[in-house]
Order: sequence, then C-alpha cells, then structure tokens
Amino acid sequence: MQDKITRILKAVADPTRREIFHALVVAATALPITQISNQFDISRQGVTKHLKTLEDAGLIKIDTKGRERFCYADAAPLQEVNQWLKFYEQFWDNTLDNLNTYLDSLS
Repeated sequence: MQDKITRILKAVADPTRREIFHALVVAATALPITQISNQFDISRQGVTKHLKTLEDAGLIKIDTKGRERFCYADAAPLQEVNQWLKFYEQFWDNTLDNLNTYLDSLS
C-alpha cells in the first residue's frame, strides 16, 4: 500500500500534473493527448511524460483508438491517500482542541 501512496503523492506533487489531472476530472470524459498538450506551454513529449507518471500512479487511464490516444481520469486511488491521512487527523484535531483549551484559559 505504501508504494502505491508514494506513486500517487509523487504524481500530484508536480503542478503541471495536477493541472492535467484536474482538466481530465473536470472534462468527465476522455480527452485526446493532442488536446491536453495544446492546453500547456510545454512540448507534447513533456506532456506525455507527465501522463505516464499519472498513469503509473493509477490516476489516469490511456486508451488507443485508431491513431489517437485518449486519457481519462480515475480519482479512486485518491481514496487510499485520504484514508492514510485520516489517521493523522486525530493528531490535528487534538492539537486544535488543546490550542482552544489554552486560549480559553487565557480569557
């Protein structure tokens, strides 16, 4: 599980990859790589490398239809990251509760 989370976090660590993923989520349909690459001020090869990282993380799927390759988002792997983060929520909540208690004691 940790390896999968590491790949997901690595994939979303880059702002361009986050933008690509967001564009695919918002589109809610498969987009051709050509259309995706036209949205960015980098080469098609650069976009393709970003897409490969997103695909390796399981955040997108790429299908070939004829001569065109289509990408679509799969946000399901983000649920694993969310579950991992939920464990740490208790520490954030406790810290905020302690801060609230401390601030109340000052008044």
